[in-house]
Amino acid sequence: MITGPTFEEMLHPESMNPAIRAEAVAALDADPLNPLNLYNITWRDPQNQICHIVLPRELTGVAAPIVLIIGKGFPSGSHKVGAAYSVLLEEQLMGEVDPAVHTLVWPSTGNYGIGGAFIGCRMEYDSVVVLPEAMSRERFDRISSYGARIIRTPGGESNVKEIYDEVKRLRGSDPKIRVLNQFEVMGNYRFHYHVTGNTLVELAAELASAGIGGGKISAFVSAMGSAGTIAAGDRLKQVWPEHKIVGLEPIQCPTLFNNGYGAHEIQGIGDKHVTWIHNVFNMDALMAIDDMDALNGLRVLAEAAGREVLVKRYGLEEAMVAQLAHSLGISGICNIIGAIKTAKFYDLGEDDVVATVATDAFERYGSVMDHLRDTLGALDEARAAAIVDGVYQRAGLDWIMEGSRQARERWHNLKYYTWVEQQGKTVSELDAQRDPAWWLRHQAQVAEIDRRLLAQRAAR
Repeated sequence: MITGPTFEEMLHPESMNPAIRAEAVAALDADPLNPLNLYNITWRDPQNQICHIVLPRELTGVAAPIVLIIGKGFPSGSHKVGAAYSVLLEEQLMGEVDPAVHTLVWPSTGNYGIGGAFIGCRMEYDSVVVLPEAMSRERFDRISSYGARIIRTPGGESNVKEIYDEVKRLRGSDPKIRVLNQFEVMGNYRFHYHVTGNTLVELAAELASAGIGGGKISAFVSAMGSAGTIAAGDRLKQVWPEHKIVGLEPIQCPTLFNNGYGAHEIQGIGDKHVTWIHNVFNMDALMAIDDMDALNGLRVLAEAAGREVLVKRYGLEEAMVAQLAHSLGISGICNIIGAIKTAKFYDLGEDDVVATVATDAFERYGSVMDHLRDTLGALDEARAAAIVDGVYQRAGLDWIMEGSRQARERWHNLKYYTWVEQQGKTVSELDAQRDPAWWLRHQAQVAEIDRRLLAQRAAR
């Protein structure tokens, strides 16, 4: 059976066998469907540098440095491929799946399904992605190009219940189906805890050596879809106990904020439930972001008038604007807005790095931007400047809830309705998550997974 890197190799690709690393780097552009690309699952580029952007203060308007780690360099164009790989690798090492026997089902609202299609088919599994029908055209095209089949469910980003219903039907229809549920399976959590979290720990030191920040990450900001990415904050808080973990969700679907519901346009987040793998007891604040702010924030980078305003009126360098335009999707803009709000809310200064994530890139949202332009008209200078001022520089302190003991208890209790009433978990399993030791045990399994994979390699 095909495998790829260990967790440690994903964190430090330079620790791989040099020949494999060189072949994988060569395949990244020349042969993107080659299974060797499994070894390109890392936040580092071919020169082993962490892929990141420090946002210019001219854009953010805050003293605290805001750093984005960039996901578009991963195979499939999003960091979600790392979670998909980790989930499948663990199941395969434990003997739960076999490519000669099983069909894999990847429930998703987008990037995890794309990652699952890429990983599953490269590891020679028959793969099916269950995805809401209203997601961007580019998502469906990418999944098909990787060789997976697609089942479209009703609704859009926040219609996860409909995905679960279809997955339940599929599971009951064929004993050979294995569901790899990103919202539930802890391989997703472990990838971000170990690989994303430790990457940010190392990035803090690199930034400090370049005169940026004081050698620490003061806050980590992440929108919650599966709540995999936000697990990086658990690692950061172990390194810096005063570190703040800030979760984001759409105003139009404020599930944790006020038990709300609804539809929204920030593809990749706000899935109308609290995921099993979300350590809500570690979250320090919750912020809600207007989906139109995220869409308009991307429009400024997507349209020529917006890019020109950023350069001529706000003083951003043309190269920086071009880099941002190619590196950000809708959820990345949402994360930037949340990071600016976080810097303001906690009154962070020049020594306080705020880290967040550009999960994917513009290539997945061209059709969304086209629709927005057709509906609202093209940007001119005045409208573009109004967006920069309103979305970025004047991001306010509305829609913020601190993670008090009572709030965290509410967030945890919301898991009951999805996971106990609908998905077959027990109350005792849910209650076990209250104990920090439950999370520590899952973190410690990273070493065991690596040990199993290395032993398998040695036996070949």
